[in-house]
Amino acid sequence: MTQYLAMAESDLIRYCAIAMAFMGLTTIIALLSGQRAAYGRYFTDNNGIYLFNMNGKLAWVLQESPCLIIGFGFLLLGANSACTSSPANLALFGLFSLHYIHRTLIFPFFLKGKPTPFVIMLMALVFCLVNGFMQTARLLRTEVYPDDWISDPRFLAGVALFCTGMAINIHSDYTLINLRKPGETGYKVPRGGMFEYVSGANFLGEIIEWTGFAIACWSGVAAAFAFFTACNIGPRAIQHHQWYLSKFKEEYPTARRALIPFLL
Repeated sequence: MTQYLAMAESDLIRYCAIAMAFMGLTTIIALLSGQRAAYGRYFTDNNGIYLFNMNGKLAWVLQESPCLIIGFGFLLLGANSACTSSPANLALFGLFSLHYIHRTLIFPFFLKGKPTPFVIMLMALVFCLVNGFMQTARLLRTEVYPDDWISDPRFLAGVALFCTGMAINIHSDYTLINLRKPGETGYKVPRGGMFEYVSGANFLGEIIEWTGFAIACWSGVAAAFAFFTACNIGPRAIQHHQWYLSKFKEEYPTARRALIPFLL
């Protein structure tokens, strides 16, 4: 019976990953067709279809928290002992959790931006519920890595890429947050770090981060998450770049690209 339940859970995780990859395709098509998520600088796009607005800090905490709650719930109450005995499983779970500890418990309290539409928060919450289950159930319940995986070149390269991406993402996020001094309003041209090369430096960092995670996991489940991330925030980098060019015109650095340095 236990073996059957484990197989059923593995199947569920796989189906969720397939659905996420499909959702990534539909998302990138919608965004490249001109649809914009109505938060942040596009807050005024909310014409009522996203219902009411809520505090931006609270929205971030609520929408990101399922990845922590589900993951640590599994770790404390429902983990497979074979998974928690594997150094690689614990290391990969640690990387995933590190991102969401920052995203849930630290980053939101530095935000200074506009409110978040309720439906936008709800969609992000549902995504994190599904993805939090997918990634942490796989690492803590269904997939056991061999002890020597932590010395495998794919693991080492993936971890290095993850850490690089996370550093770029965090540096870029706080660069944006600190653009305005107390009492200031409006937008400024971000400078420093990867913003010298691309308009969507924070998005580039997160794409690199989860690509590294997928390589370190060497798993279709993690790859589906990385693919969705690129499909979701890659087009937003292009939208931001176009917005910057429209707003700042000749003041905006001409050599700066949208997402990929020197190319796109």
